[in-house]
Amino acid sequence: MGRDVIAGRGIHSKVKSAKLLEVLNAMEEEESNNNREEIFIAPPDNAAGEFTDEDSGDEDSQRGAHLPGSVLHASVLCEDSGTGEDNDGLELQPARKRRKAAVKPPRVWTKRDIRPDFGSWTASDPHIEDLKSQELSPVGLFELFFDEGTINFIVNETNRYAWQKNVNLSLTAQELKCVLGILILSGYISYPRRRMFWETSPDSHHHLVADAIRRDRFELIFSYLHFADNNELDASDRFAKVRPLIIRMNCNFQKHAPLEEFYSFGESMCEYFGHRGSKQLHRGKPVRLGYKIWCGTTSRGYLVWFEPSQGTLFTKPDRSLDLGGSMVIKFVDALQERGFLPYHIFFDKVFTSVKLMSILRKKGVKATGTVREYRTDRCPLKDPKELKKMKRGSFDYKVDESEEIIVCRWHDSSVVNICSNAVGIEPVRLTSRHSGAAKTRTQVHQPSLVKLYQEKVGGVGRMDQNIAKYKVKIRGMKWYSSFIGYVIDAALNNAWQLHRICCQDAQVDLLAFRRYIACVYLESNADTTSQGRRSRRLETESRFDMIGHWIIHQDKRTRCALCHSQTNTRCEKCQKGVHAKCFREYHIR
Repeated sequence: MGRDVIAGRGIHSKVKSAKLLEVLNAMEEEESNNNREEIFIAPPDNAAGEFTDEDSGDEDSQRGAHLPGSVLHASVLCEDSGTGEDNDGLELQPARKRRKAAVKPPRVWTKRDIRPDFGSWTASDPHIEDLKSQELSPVGLFELFFDEGTINFIVNETNRYAWQKNVNLSLTAQELKCVLGILILSGYISYPRRRMFWETSPDSHHHLVADAIRRDRFELIFSYLHFADNNELDASDRFAKVRPLIIRMNCNFQKHAPLEEFYSFGESMCEYFGHRGSKQLHRGKPVRLGYKIWCGTTSRGYLVWFEPSQGTLFTKPDRSLDLGGSMVIKFVDALQERGFLPYHIFFDKVFTSVKLMSILRKKGVKATGTVREYRTDRCPLKDPKELKKMKRGSFDYKVDESEEIIVCRWHDSSVVNICSNAVGIEPVRLTSRHSGAAKTRTQVHQPSLVKLYQEKVGGVGRMDQNIAKYKVKIRGMKWYSSFIGYVIDAALNNAWQLHRICCQDAQVDLLAFRRYIACVYLESNADTTSQGRRSRRLETESRFDMIGHWIIHQDKRTRCALCHSQTNTRCEKCQKGVHAKCFREYHIR
């Protein structure tokens, strides 16, 4: 839902409540009707209420693709489609009289190529050059996003929440980093129950976790993890419990984002099977049930801006645009905070419309995206059935005379509509496409805007792919715990993207990158006061493991662990002062 619209009866009520199972059954009975409704499972009635901290789901339960009975019988909300037909079994409210919109003159479409008037991209990125000169380690890159201010903010809010519950938690930044390290480690080492990390059984005991923090202390901290003051929540915001964290992460993501010409906008899903929150059901998605996240990324997958979807019932779209188009405008506004440059945004048919292209053109932003036929403002192109009878690679196109917006219909394996305010047809190139019937590859003609769209649109998909590989597996009883895991995974993805840009000579893959951060957080922030003799064993094992040792600068000079003379460099993982000339010998002796 959200994006998935389900055919059903048109209803003139403002909001109505029913059971999800009843609504789905009603939808199946009305397959012949083409009206649309947006349906999603109801979030908590009051996001500011303390009861919304808790979720009745089992923390360690297995996640499945089937909906439980408690979800099928949960209340759902439907947004009206405004068709005015009756709906049996539901109470209806009188329809509101709408003012007739002013009739706009029809667009004049002409058969010619587009003549865009945007400037060329000439911007440089001094911030990335500065990051390259600093030669930051994986931990340093990750802490660009979970910086000292963010860590201290989470510590303060968690301690405040525990104090409100009459618990003296006394959480420190060192302990919080241990918790983050365990969450990151759970992405590539997971157990059916998280307590198995601390078991003494030889088949499950994980000494890195057990030596870093006690099990009961981890459970206590994780149960009180909090990100907002309950006394200052916005009751109209369904994500008020995590809104301060969203604001901070968006600020850090944008501050360190690579300055590029091409960006991608789309939907991402945060998997969630609990009973609370703005959970949505998407048919045909790898993650069918969970929170939908609006995402703006670079073409390589760096997350620049994100916003959890709350549906049109709780998010007011801009006038003359739907919710998806309104989110694109918000993303563009965030980009233009760094300067009014000729950015080029790519998105799919969920967002594209001729009206959106017109608004973005007035903002000085290029845009290209696939478009549904009913959003082309009656552009007179060849009928899809007629185009299918023509040779593969055939296309038709028209340009709006007044605003230089082109709509192209291209015959590939199916007929595709693409709209742009910046890229035209020429030059038309030959491209190799797979032929299912002949089981061979054939050469077909491809317009320029189609080629550029296919090359640059996949940024959100690349980010989703990176997150899904090693996503945080530990979840808590709070309805937003899975969303916190998503934020951590997104920060790790962004840090890795910066690592690929800044460290051309010594790149590591995503798994090694995450392993390095988890090990450093768990080893350097371990509670040595309760470890006894184990700390010496831990130091010895990590010193010679040849994994993730980086030499970094330190402000205060200390003695080298090998030659014992003064040095201003140290090993970030071992936390020992080591000269650059002694670094290799120290880790192999």
